[in-house]
Amino acid sequence: MTRDVRMQGFASRRDVADVVRLLDERLAPLPSESVPVTECAGRVLAAEVKALYDVPGFDRAAMDGYALRGAETFGATALAPLSFRVIGEARPGRTCDGEVRSGEALCIMTGAPLPRGADAVLMAEHATEQGGQVFALEAVAPGKNVGRRGEDIRAGSVLLPAGRLLRPQDAGLLASTGAAVVPVVKRPAVSIVITGDELLPPGERPRGAQIVDSNSLMLVALVRRDGGLPATAPIVPDRREALARALQAAAGDALLVSGASSVGAEDHAPDLVAELGVLEVHGVAMRPASPSGVGFFGRRPVFLLPGNPVSCLCAYEFFAGPAVRRLGGRPLQWPHRRAVLPVGRKIVSAIGRVDYVRVLIADGKVEPIGVSGASLLSSTTRAGGAVIVPKESEGFGVGENVEVLLYDD
Repeated sequence: MTRDVRMQGFASRRDVADVVRLLDERLAPLPSESVPVTECAGRVLAAEVKALYDVPGFDRAAMDGYALRGAETFGATALAPLSFRVIGEARPGRTCDGEVRSGEALCIMTGAPLPRGADAVLMAEHATEQGGQVFALEAVAPGKNVGRRGEDIRAGSVLLPAGRLLRPQDAGLLASTGAAVVPVVKRPAVSIVITGDELLPPGERPRGAQIVDSNSLMLVALVRRDGGLPATAPIVPDRREALARALQAAAGDALLVSGASSVGAEDHAPDLVAELGVLEVHGVAMRPASPSGVGFFGRRPVFLLPGNPVSCLCAYEFFAGPAVRRLGGRPLQWPHRRAVLPVGRKIVSAIGRVDYVRVLIADGKVEPIGVSGASLLSSTTRAGGAVIVPKESEGFGVGENVEVLLYDD
């Protein structure tokens, strides 16, 4: 049985590092699926991919010009050109059945197969053609201006390793070797449950004692950023039975619950997670987001995210985000650009907890935003990033260098 902490407070709080370690031990990437190579960019490779063919698959011209025997051009200059009989033309995409013999040349375009007998391409800029003859105005060494078979990729070589987040150029590389389908890690489906009698759906206007839900939009964007497939449901009222139905109906590979996670009379989420599955963590030594929780429905992780927007963002970044990335085969590390900058105004913390401090960046220095309210989402839009203060620290003094997790790409 889990102790009901509603209206009693937390007896203790877990260390952030312990929660991260728990998730690292309990979670693994989802199974693989095959997708068309045309849709693989942005996905994570589930297995290494080897080349099926050489690229290029034939010797080809690397320049527009004339295919010939390079040694026969030695001694050619603009003042003393050497002539060759033009025997035809080769264009990209067409096979070339002819053979270049001594004293002959074949007009050739970039990318066209090099004909038998030729071993070099005389650039068009260094040649003149007249009356069925081409005149070499300078020498070209054997092998010059020729792309050799397999010089880019050799059949059987490893193209890309398992676990790679495929970039656009990776998709192009896979296609160039004849790959039609690509094995990728499934994208985690993430259900998002938002609770609160005070909430109105996004798009409405605040009225009376009600406010507009912002967490659902923020969480949907964060899940997409981390490679997941978010799904939201209508806002759930602060009633135990309604929340229980919503939790039981939520599908997918992970579940995010925003609100009802703390110790208030209507914070039913912790008790329900313990009843429907296992509640591993409730209460974390951090600021903000100390009422966060982590549980499991079978193998599926459930994250209790505070309803206050900044706390919700903080809890997602520390716990839910790494889990979504792990399920999708991505690294656990936060996907932020980082910068090391000096502190312009003291950052104060307390030993024994991890602090997520929103900071302004001005004149190359960082300053903490002068608000502590976890409900002030505007503080994150004004901030240039965040500084994480470890639990062993009381903060950072003016002039100290700190690592900043930048909000902007």
